[in-house]
Amino acid sequence: MANENVSVIFKVYCLTVMTLVAATYTVALRYTRTISTEELYFSTTAVCIAEVIKLVLSLGMLTKETGSLVKLKATIQEHIFCSPKELLKLSVPSVVYAVQNNMAFIALSNLDAAVYQVTYQLKIPCTALCTVFMLNRSLSRLQWFSVFMLCGGVSLVQWKPAEATKVEVEQNPIIGFIAIAVAVLCSGFAGVYFEKVLKSSETSLWVRNIQMYLSGIVITLIGVYMTDGERVMEKGFFFGYTPWVCFVVFLASVGGLYTSVVVKYTDNIMKGFSAAAAIVLSMVASVILFGLQITMTFALGAFLVIISIYLYGLPKQDTSRLTRKDTNLEDKQKLISV
Repeated sequence: MANENVSVIFKVYCLTVMTLVAATYTVALRYTRTISTEELYFSTTAVCIAEVIKLVLSLGMLTKETGSLVKLKATIQEHIFCSPKELLKLSVPSVVYAVQNNMAFIALSNLDAAVYQVTYQLKIPCTALCTVFMLNRSLSRLQWFSVFMLCGGVSLVQWKPAEATKVEVEQNPIIGFIAIAVAVLCSGFAGVYFEKVLKSSETSLWVRNIQMYLSGIVITLIGVYMTDGERVMEKGFFFGYTPWVCFVVFLASVGGLYTSVVVKYTDNIMKGFSAAAAIVLSMVASVILFGLQITMTFALGAFLVIISIYLYGLPKQDTSRLTRKDTNLEDKQKLISV
C-alpha cells in the first residue's frame, strides 16, 4: 500500500508540474510580449540563453548519472569530441527546435495565450503522422477519430478568434497562426526524429541532450546575428530583460528537460489531462490578465480539443482475446451444424 500511495502521489506531482509549466510559460511569455514595445527584449537572445541553461542542466544530470568527474570526462570525450557524426546527426533537431522556439515568441506576440494553447495542440496529429511515416507505427480508429476531432476544434477556435481587450500592442492574428503552424510542424518532426535517434542506440538521454544543445547554441547564436545583430550590438544582448523575461527563459529551459524526464513515469491519459488542464488555466489567466472575451465558437472548439486529447491518449484495446473467443464460437457453431 505504501508503494502504491507513493506512486500515486508522484504521478499527481508530475501532472501538476507539467500543467503549471505549460500554462505559466504561455501566459508569462504572452505578458512579456504585450507590454511597452519601447523596452521589448530580443526573443532570439532568450532562445539562445535557454539553450545554454539546458546544456548546463544536462551536464549536471550526466555528472550525477556517471557518478564521478573521471567518468564524466571519459563520457564527454567519447561522445562529444570523438563523435562528430553524432553531433551532426543531432544538429537536425537542433535547427528544427530553434525555429520552433522562435515561432512560439512570434505566435504569442500576435495571439492570446489561450488561443495559442488550444491551436498548438495540432502538434498531436502532426506527431501522429510523423510517427506513422518515420517509425512505422499504426494508429487505432479511435486515435484517427480524435485527430480529426482536434482539427475541427482548432478550426472553430480560429474561425472567430477570441479578442483580448486589455492588450494595446498591435497584433496580426494571421502571422500568429502561421507561426503556430510552423511551430507545430517543427514539434512533430523534431520530436519523432529525436525519439528515433534515442532508440537507435544505447547512448544516454543526457548525452544526446548535450549533443543537441551544443548544436543548438551555435544555431541560435547565428539566428541572433542574422535577425537582431545590429540592434544587439547597439543596445546589448540583455536589452529589455526584466524578472518576468528571466522567468520565461527559466520555464523554457526547465520545462523541456523536466517533461522529457517525467514522461517516463506517466501515461498518455495523464499527459492528456495535463494538456487539457493547461488549456483551462490559460483561458482563466487570459480572461483575468488580458481581458479575453470568450466566444461560443471558441468555447466549443476548446471543448472538442480537450475531449480529443483524452480520446487520443486512451490505450489501444487488445483484440487478441476477443478474436480467440470469436473463433471458438465459430468452431462450436460449425460442430452444432454438422
